[in-house]
Amino acid sequence: MGSLYLVRHGQASFGAADYDQLSPTGREQCRRLGVYWRERGQRFDAVFTGTLRRHAQSLAGLVEGYGEDLPAVALPGLNEYDSEAVVRAIHPEPLGAPTDAEAVKQHFRLLRQGLLAWMHGESRPAGMPAYADFSAGIAGALDRARAVGVGRHVLIVSSGGPIATAVGQVLACPPESCVELNLRIRNSAVTEFAFNPRRHHLVSFNTLPHLDAPDARGLVTHA
Repeated sequence: MGSLYLVRHGQASFGAADYDQLSPTGREQCRRLGVYWRERGQRFDAVFTGTLRRHAQSLAGLVEGYGEDLPAVALPGLNEYDSEAVVRAIHPEPLGAPTDAEAVKQHFRLLRQGLLAWMHGESRPAGMPAYADFSAGIAGALDRARAVGVGRHVLIVSSGGPIATAVGQVLACPPESCVELNLRIRNSAVTEFAFNPRRHHLVSFNTLPHLDAPDARGLVTHA
């Protein structure tokens, strides 16, 4: 069997004008993951990322802790959906920035509803592909990981939506379960698949072994 490690990006800039930018916390989360893998002698035969800035910054933080370069292939199929477009497709009225607890709750209620509408083909968020095409891009990335070969170790750095979709494909989950998986994935969390030439198998989901020390409790984030 081969091993595929799917890592969600570090904490980005939720609520800011530009979400696609790691926070200092996000960079530290990824650096610690790199240190964790270096200390355990983890090797990677291939690395894939999405093309978003937070993906590249997360890999850079990981490399800083790992102490070796990890040349990566960037795949647009690993990019996240546009959450604002997903919400606007079902709620076209303007929304304020999620700056307090109630606004954050409203954002995630609408996001859950919008994701289900998109996945069921009931909405078409502006500037986004149909969900079938989004899902196909992730399936293509998983195919590329399997093609690296049995016995190899592959790393993917992406976002919560693609990782949850990958898990949903492996477990044949309905859309409702994929959305719940998506909204539970923590920043810099690791999901592991084992793979053979035909398919992937889920080994673990949403783990943070690199943030298990007492001094890292404040580094566990979700957005």
